[in-house]
Amino acid sequence: MLTPKERLKLIFEGGRPDRPACICPGGMMNMVTKDLMEEVQVYLPEAHTDARKMADLAKAVYEKGCFENVGVPFCMTVEAGEMGAKVDMGTNIYEPHVVEYVIDSVSEVDRLTPVDVTRGRAKVVTDAIRILKEETKDVPIVGNLTGPVSTASSVMEPVNFYKELRKKNEEAHRYLEFITDQLIAFGRAQIEAGADVIAISDPSGTGEILGPKYFKEFAVTYINRLLQGLQKEKLGTIVHICGQMGPVYQEINEVKSSALSFDSVVPMKEARKHLPDRVLMGNVSTYALEFGDPDRVKMLTKSCIKSGSDIIAPACGLGMKSPLVNIQAILACMQEGEK
Repeated sequence: MLTPKERLKLIFEGGRPDRPACICPGGMMNMVTKDLMEEVQVYLPEAHTDARKMADLAKAVYEKGCFENVGVPFCMTVEAGEMGAKVDMGTNIYEPHVVEYVIDSVSEVDRLTPVDVTRGRAKVVTDAIRILKEETKDVPIVGNLTGPVSTASSVMEPVNFYKELRKKNEEAHRYLEFITDQLIAFGRAQIEAGADVIAISDPSGTGEILGPKYFKEFAVTYINRLLQGLQKEKLGTIVHICGQMGPVYQEINEVKSSALSFDSVVPMKEARKHLPDRVLMGNVSTYALEFGDPDRVKMLTKSCIKSGSDIIAPACGLGMKSPLVNIQAILACMQEGEK
């Protein structure tokens, strides 16, 4: 039987494993819930700023039979916070979020602080990855980055940002170049610390928000620039894009990641039809995971497999009140076929 790391590697390489992988990467797709914290007596928000606690919570995801990976961090605010945005660290049921922007215009990029991977929460993340590297075996370690457009709209007022993509196009590109360089530095630090996979989530860089033209010009361009800067990753890369894909399937196919991940508004059967040669990940409804029951979750898991998903995962970030038995039902459903 394949180890979780061997299975994921084989899938990324286009091989035919015994079954799909089952992962939840972290970052936007945070897999730590209230039930899990109570199970292991390690809690958020403290684990956002403590490498030992961060690693222990990440390990619990695997050890308690939720998913076949470990992944850090558990939010999308590390990069923005390190560049100067004010972050509310949340609670044990609410994730951290930006409460104060640094700049109001793309032309103010010089006011941003470059990410220093040797200090602050960036260092907490890389220290946690080092602990996971020492204390886990045969389990993929997933490092996480907030995508370029989402990071760019987290350190400045988002409405202004979207307007200035058109109004200040040249300066907007300079701004995105700076943001992407910071993400490359943080991603490389995660890889050097021991991350096997880098997952990039860009929920603000959707085709619905940007439209096909700007989706290609900004989201695709800078995600690919980021991916190119992370070529030392050991297993592969995952890119998650939120929203409908209908208008931008052609553009999304230009993203040079090992796998593409979509949320539950995208029918997996439709995605497979438009992207026949890509490794696809997703997309068990997070609404069902929080408010449904194990039987419903198993039904949705089987549907994802039948529709062509190579890597089974929640469609988006899990609600932190999601019952542990519902989350465990995804992997349990997949393992039933092995008995």
